[in-house]
Amino acid sequence: MVATLTVGLCAPRAEAQMISGYAQAIAEVSSTDAALSAFYAQRNYEPIWTGAGDAARRAALLGALDMAAAHGLPAGRYDAEGLRAQFAALRSERERGMLEVAMSRAFLTYAHDVSNGVLEPKKIDSGIVREIPRRDGLVLLQGLAAASDEPMAYMRSLAPRAPQYAQLIKARLDLQAQIARGGWGATVPVKVLHPGDDGPAVVALRDRLQAMGYLGRSATAVYDAEVQKAVQQYQFDLGMTADGVAGESTLKEINRAPEERMQSILVAMERLRWMNGLDLGARHVWVNIADFSVRIFDHGKQTFESVTVVGQNQSDRRTPEFSDKMEMMVINPTWHVPRSITVKEYLPMMQRNPNAAGHINLIDSRGRTVPRSAVDFAAYDARNFPFAMKQPPSDGNALGLVKFLFPNPYNIYLHDTPSKSLFEKEVRAYSHGCIRVGRPFDLAYALLAPQTDDPEGYFKKVLNTGAETTVKLETPVPVHLVYFTAWPTTRGKMEYRRDIYERDAALWSALENAGVELQLLAH
Repeated sequence: MVATLTVGLCAPRAEAQMISGYAQAIAEVSSTDAALSAFYAQRNYEPIWTGAGDAARRAALLGALDMAAAHGLPAGRYDAEGLRAQFAALRSERERGMLEVAMSRAFLTYAHDVSNGVLEPKKIDSGIVREIPRRDGLVLLQGLAAASDEPMAYMRSLAPRAPQYAQLIKARLDLQAQIARGGWGATVPVKVLHPGDDGPAVVALRDRLQAMGYLGRSATAVYDAEVQKAVQQYQFDLGMTADGVAGESTLKEINRAPEERMQSILVAMERLRWMNGLDLGARHVWVNIADFSVRIFDHGKQTFESVTVVGQNQSDRRTPEFSDKMEMMVINPTWHVPRSITVKEYLPMMQRNPNAAGHINLIDSRGRTVPRSAVDFAAYDARNFPFAMKQPPSDGNALGLVKFLFPNPYNIYLHDTPSKSLFEKEVRAYSHGCIRVGRPFDLAYALLAPQTDDPEGYFKKVLNTGAETTVKLETPVPVHLVYFTAWPTTRGKMEYRRDIYERDAALWSALENAGVELQLLAH
């Protein structure tokens, strides 16, 4: 590395020219970046990379840039080799000033990427409305300067500290090794296999299950009990119906290449970076849309779980991704039908049959219930229909008997439903966007437990009144609507889910366009 240059000039005039050339270069090339400009002005242009005492900081940055690909980052964006080459070729104080800023720019680009993600997700999918807590560039630079004794530790601290992030990095490396060994072998060349079947297709199934770690050593060509057990465990791990039959949907997943799974892992790492710096909450609700599940975690331990139904895979019905705070539950809720559903679904029905959806009331602008016989539905369209619609509390209410509110601009919440049969399906994307909960009463008990000694008794007492009742949570609970198709268990085992909204496919394409490599380069 290069210490402060002493170009062949005579002091003190030479020293003044050196300082002027170096500082002037910094001032010029940093002028377009407010954080850089302010940082160096505050330091009177004192270097953090190119000075005689900056070797440890330089090594920490260049080492971090060398490892950027392991984080699933676009390593070429930071150009570590180009920075090294500039150091080797320095000939003047002006060049040193320009290199000083180039190093800081590389640091900031890397720091922003590894801390909070490469992508701006809203630009890729309108359903990802998560607010990303991006760090201020000046704060990042000041933090680095302050960590002069431990610059490597500071670099490491930039990445997400969630244990799942490190587990995803390891899973990616494991897949890399698997690909180097030839992947998972030949795909299974049929659409369905049943226990008792035999032949080459069963051998292919056996070999893939072995390569993926679901089946021990075996030379069987028969779909025997051990193969069936391995298929069941695979199905269970992927959130599928664990019937032990290798049907079309199961074989579609089994036949996926390890490269596809690596894409899911890289996207999952990016999603975790978007949430880096977000306080999940000692107690929080975690809704994984792709997993059709809702969980409560207390101090890192899962204390509740239920299946869910999420939004249909249509542009205006997909469940969005964001974080908020659950503030209340409404027991015996009224369903205030969203305007979009009123005019797109119910108005056409009532134009054909005025008594359609008769369980839902028409409400005028003064809040009065209007009889269907008093309305000429044919006279209206989606733009001028003057009525709202709402369904009073009942067992058949579309929201069921309880809803859980975290007020947000997207009108998304969790709720009960009278349509229980949908929870039995493997892929549960049927709602208009809100999240239907398979065990809503148990969720209510869990949420009420911190504020009453008898949460079940309290809930049922309110429920039995039949009256719509809002119950505030004394301590609002953070709720996170996420979309992870790759996620490690507490033991680090990877589980995968289907990309029901094709969001991960779009994100991977954007990451690839940004320069993210699917596989790590061999050194």
